[in-house]
Amino acid sequence: MDTTRSPTPPTDPPPRLSAEAAALVSGPAAGVHPERRAVGEDETVRANRADWDAYADEYQATHGPYLGDAGFLWCPEGVREDELGALGTVRGRTVLEIGCGAGQCSRWLVQRGARAVGLDVSRRQLQHSRRIDDEHDTRVPVVCASGAALPFAARTFDTVFSAFGSLQFVADEQALVRDVARVLRPGGRFAFSITHPTRWMFPDDPGPDGLVVSSSYFDRTPYVEVDDSDGSTRYVEHHRTVGDWVRALDAGGFRLRDLVEPEWPADLDRTWGGWSRTRGLTMPGTAIYVADLG
Repeated sequence: MDTTRSPTPPTDPPPRLSAEAAALVSGPAAGVHPERRAVGEDETVRANRADWDAYADEYQATHGPYLGDAGFLWCPEGVREDELGALGTVRGRTVLEIGCGAGQCSRWLVQRGARAVGLDVSRRQLQHSRRIDDEHDTRVPVVCASGAALPFAARTFDTVFSAFGSLQFVADEQALVRDVARVLRPGGRFAFSITHPTRWMFPDDPGPDGLVVSSSYFDRTPYVEVDDSDGSTRYVEHHRTVGDWVRALDAGGFRLRDLVEPEWPADLDRTWGGWSRTRGLTMPGTAIYVADLG
């Protein structure tokens, strides 16, 4: 679970960012405590929209240089679409990115001839997308909405994808997959990367403590961070097993083509939240699902 939060109030317009921000800390942000309890879609969206609005500046400052203004990174292990080719042919295709952040992946697609649209629950993230567009004289159309309810007509897109964008922040994965199937054209592709489900068993710690099982893989109770001062929900993350995602895709009419579990590169020594060389050499950190409709 990505609990490396250090919220700061957003300002408007976005500032010019330095190459690196303050070092990430492991565990919940100051002033919150973790819980495990049932959480519905509305509460999940409210909490994570506020959390990402507050965290967007730090996220882009810390990870923006690694992502690239027009770069398609699938995961902290450094796998890029140039080498993976999970989306297949993109030139001439209409593509939706769920959880686009600052639009780095969509901008990469536009440069390769795709018609890309970005969607994100965080207005602040989309402000960073506009900032990058202005700096590079590009334009990626973006929509501020939740991946839990896609505001598009049926059969609008050839491809839908999410690169660590939002799928673990959606309460009902079956409904999400059905909605993706609705907006895809027949034969369309759905590809997404998420925290590898087995990571749910371990603390979100990049060091040796993150190698010790602390909870059940089969416990799907959401992880919640609660504000100490007023009891409000500040962050929510949902867990599904590998089999849960396979069944959701099958029920949505998809045929699973690939499940990629990237190995940690021998020359990579970058820590990104709970991802690190210490953990990556012994356990999977990312799962990338690739599926076709029909």
